[in-house]
Amino acid sequence: MSLDVIELTRELIRFNSASDTSNAAIADYLAGLLADQGFTVERLAYQDAAGHEKVSLVARKGHGEGGLGLFSHSDTVPGDPGAWEPFEPQLQEGRLVGRGACDMKGPLAATVVAAADVAAEALAHPLYLVITADEEVGYGGAKQVAAESTLLQENWPTAGIIAEPTRLRPVYAHKGGARIRVTAHGRAAHTSTDQGISANFKIAPFLAEMAELAELFRRDERFQNRDFNPPTNGFNMVIDDGGCKPNVTAARTVCTLSFRPMPGDASDLAWAMIVERAQKYGLEVDGYRHDPFYVPPDAPVVQAALDATGHSQAETVPFGTEAAIFKDFTQLVVLGPGNIEQAHTIGEWIDVAELQAAVPVYRRLIQRFCLAP
Repeated sequence: MSLDVIELTRELIRFNSASDTSNAAIADYLAGLLADQGFTVERLAYQDAAGHEKVSLVARKGHGEGGLGLFSHSDTVPGDPGAWEPFEPQLQEGRLVGRGACDMKGPLAATVVAAADVAAEALAHPLYLVITADEEVGYGGAKQVAAESTLLQENWPTAGIIAEPTRLRPVYAHKGGARIRVTAHGRAAHTSTDQGISANFKIAPFLAEMAELAELFRRDERFQNRDFNPPTNGFNMVIDDGGCKPNVTAARTVCTLSFRPMPGDASDLAWAMIVERAQKYGLEVDGYRHDPFYVPPDAPVVQAALDATGHSQAETVPFGTEAAIFKDFTQLVVLGPGNIEQAHTIGEWIDVAELQAAVPVYRRLIQRFCLAP
């Protein structure tokens, strides 16, 4: 029996697979569903820092070399159940509403439905579905899949589709993410004793220099890329002194800085400028970064996506995806139903017509890369 993309999305929304809990239940459900559809399914798992089991799946149908991979993730941001009913999907005026409807249980369902009806014997090249954990909190599942998947180590597909919401418009580039944490240590004491050392005062000169860098990043073309809207790197800063009271000196103050690297920009220099200034004041520094994604707009996978969707030109987006992890293994394009503006919101939704339209788009790409000409 053929799967229905709306009903499958509704079923997936009913699972609470927020990144602050385990996604094992939804992963095991999908593993069984894919096995029933003729896929060989590999289960990769780890425990996060809170002890939650996190599960990613790699499923393959067919054999041989090359082929196509459809990449998605099964985790979501928290549901915020006090504000709405995030895990009770609703159809409202052409919209499917629920946590993850857009990001990205709807797109995930579309990839599954598109792949399910393809007979293994019809495949000249293998078809893969990759469904990761923890995309929303650091790409932990994608990193494990890239490093440990036996099925993918045997053969990475020639082309891949990251099914994040792009309104079904092919995307050839997106920004990355960088985060730097700078910590100052003081000594807590009641201000009446004059025995304390304020971590806030220790970090203040550094903060003043960050304000200067913010202006530099906004006006200096080295830190921009005009292929994006906006072309700037989104440099931001938040400060946490643990809610220190006004009559107590802060024992510890943490400044977290973030920006979005872009292809061809001076993000290495931006990182170095921030770290150098922190070290100048004797502050602790740590951080991480995810690279931006770029594939030439005339790459075969981008052209195939344009043909499949009927669009004439690929686009860029300012948000990041797991293409940052998988780009070193296969040629990728980002393409999925839904609008990123609805992701992570109270009342998150996806347009039903667009979700349904994604299934034949993915089927055309399967035909392009996996079926005999």
